[in-house]
Amino acid sequence: MHILGAENIFPCVESSDAEGLLAIGGDLSSERLLLAYRSGIFPWYEEDQPILWWSPDPRMVLFPQRLKVSKSMRQLFNKKAFRVTYNQNFEKVIQNCAEIKREGQRGTWITEEMISAYIQLHQEGFATSVEVWQEEELVGGLYGIYLKEQKIFCGESMFAKVSNASKYGFIYLVQQLEREGVKLIDCQVYTPHLESLGAEEINRNVFLEYLKGNL
Repeated sequence: MHILGAENIFPCVESSDAEGLLAIGGDLSSERLLLAYRSGIFPWYEEDQPILWWSPDPRMVLFPQRLKVSKSMRQLFNKKAFRVTYNQNFEKVIQNCAEIKREGQRGTWITEEMISAYIQLHQEGFATSVEVWQEEELVGGLYGIYLKEQKIFCGESMFAKVSNASKYGFIYLVQQLEREGVKLIDCQVYTPHLESLGAEEINRNVFLEYLKGNL
């Protein structure tokens, strides 16, 4: 296990364990976080743990052109069931992502330390939020890191207070990112929900080639 010090470096991702755990420690400075995302690494840990850094293989990604939109979701879009905005209330979105109850999860990995770090990234123009509104109420949303030079969006978390709100925001975002020329959305690890939206697993080395701009 690699223990990070004050120097802003990461070990080679090939040295991660079978589950993708690469390193422990360090900090959540903007410089380290951006280096991590640009290197195919992300932080994920719980409140009673040190900072854990991951680079799983395979990697779950969504190519925007392969997005699957169900008939029921198309009907919601036809009805304009929700209103979607960007970067209108990043802090409220990430707070809701931290507080929402999730099946099979005893707590949140979005700690106060994480919230502060990603708010800072948002203020620096790297972290993006999507807000989903029902009239004037925020009912869903998501946030992530937008690596514009690499044309990659790294999704982090989403929440919904009413059925389909977060999915609506996600589909809206993916369609917008496709128009902006984004090559893929990093979804990190497999879930059946992400697969139902068209996400798939690819080899980590292939993912890294996208980050390097070679694909």
